Amino acid sequence: MDPMYYDTISKLEEMGASPEYINGWIGGFMHNPKREEQRITDEYEAGYEDGSNKVTDAASNWIKKK
Repeated sequence: MDPMYYDTISKLEEMGASPEYINGWIGGFMHNPKREEQRITDEYEAGYEDGSNKVTDAASNWIKKK
């Protein structure tokens, strides 16, 4: 597995990114099919897009509130 995958997941968790964003990022990075339409959230969609492009550009928009 590409070390970028593990490094990015750790970075996203440390920065407090939403689990929905992280799950989307993983799906996009791995080129998995998207979830069923009724289960797609804005956070998931942003993560999927970023993961597909192997970036984390939108992650800061999805930080969990403490």
